Amino acid sequence: MRSPRRIRRTALAALSAGVLLAVAGCGEGGDRTAKGTTGTAEAKDVLLQSLASPGPGPFTASTARAAASPSPTGAPDAEPTSATRTVHPVSGAVPGLYGGTRSVAACDVEQQAALLADDEDKARAFADASGIEAVQIPGYLKSLTPVVLRADAQVTNHGYSAGSATAFQAVLQAGTAVLVDSRGMPRVRCACGNPLRPPVVAGGKVAHRGERWPGYDPARIVAVEPGVKAATSLIIVDVDDNSWIERAMGDSGGRDRAPDDPPPFEPDADLLFPSPGRPTESAPPDTAPSDPGPSEPEAPTDPGPAEPSDDFGDTPPEEPWEDEEEGYPDVAPEPTQVLPAEPDEPTGPDGPVEPVGPDEPMEAGLDDVFAG
Repeated sequence: MRSPRRIRRTALAALSAGVLLAVAGCGEGGDRTAKGTTGTAEAKDVLLQSLASPGPGPFTASTARAAASPSPTGAPDAEPTSATRTVHPVSGAVPGLYGGTRSVAACDVEQQAALLADDEDKARAFADASGIEAVQIPGYLKSLTPVVLRADAQVTNHGYSAGSATAFQAVLQAGTAVLVDSRGMPRVRCACGNPLRPPVVAGGKVAHRGERWPGYDPARIVAVEPGVKAATSLIIVDVDDNSWIERAMGDSGGRDRAPDDPPPFEPDADLLFPSPGRPTESAPPDTAPSDPGPSEPEAPTDPGPAEPSDDFGDTPPEEPWEDEEEGYPDVAPEPTQVLPAEPDEPTGPDGPVEPVGPDEPMEAGLDDVFAG
């Protein structure tokens, strides 16, 4: 007869082995999920997903309609010269962030709803990932607007596995058909029916898995952020003739029209990454005082500490926000214009005193340029 001590040791050994096997199983599952399954929403593995690739665990068959694929906004023709990965936050309300074809929906919304309705388990998982109830899926999908991306965009994608939605980070190729909500956020990928959420941009090194497509540049990835308020329409680019389209929210293109107040730039403008060479509004030239100064200069006085330069003619440096080391840095506040001195305060014998310190360059923030 075995002693109680030996029985206890045997039980502990079996329990330990079971725990190890469970951990190994989770680890193996985590390996697979790095390609697109549960628990990887914050992983540093990012899956590259080209236009037609359904990716891991598609919820449905593709409901994307064949259309001309727009080129990425301002994409370089040559291979990228930098391997630095940079994710640029951009408001979903920016005109031209999305494209499409006039009077043609990028996705078949009715078919998407029907495919999910045919599978209760997938419908339930889709609803959980979308933050709605399963019975709300048809109405939810009809409230979204079918468009195509005009820039490579990182999202939190969701595959379907073992009855649940499984999160993973992905970069969707420009031209991918998506359904977006009233704040311009991508919510469904039409090539696979997967629900989408805002991305989790990790700091430090990030490994990109999958095959790269022509024109892919790791320094030109966008992360769409919700517009300031819900919109009733989107201003998108007609990929057929490079013109503006105003598409009503929740409409599949039947009410497309030219916007009454088009954006003050061309549809093919590189909105996401302004060029330093682009002309900017220059500061007004210094004008001489109306009354000449005295012939004899007054005794020099201490002008005090110099005011910082406020030269609005300087072109802001192009410094994209990098997520390689520290994620998004703080955005510099809007510069405050310095009012001219009062007439009764002398500023010097020959006009306004020039600042003695070096000019402070302004930092350009995408949130400032593209306020929702």
